[in-house]
Amino acid sequence: MKLSFSAVIWEWRGPAPFYFVTVPEKLSRLIKEAERLVTYGWGMIPARVRIGKTLWKTSLWPKDGLYVVPLKDRVRQAEGLGVGQVVEVWLELGL
Repeated sequence: MKLSFSAVIWEWRGPAPFYFVTVPEKLSRLIKEAERLVTYGWGMIPARVRIGKTLWKTSLWPKDGLYVVPLKDRVRQAEGLGVGQVVEVWLELGL
């Protein structure tokens, strides 16, 4: 399954900060419908993600009925991204 969307970068402040974008509701529902085919457990969905010119493998996390995409530091630095910015996200699920 391949998807693309725009989303705002947000920060979760815990012992170490984490940065995410949230998959929109409509697309999160599509992912949820396919979850049993692609999850490796706990609702985690393996994915290949591209923002700008940077492509990486990660897993989508379920959060509040939606899914979130974690943004690695190397991705944010390579693309010059920060909290509050809107980014175009491309996903390929179930790798």
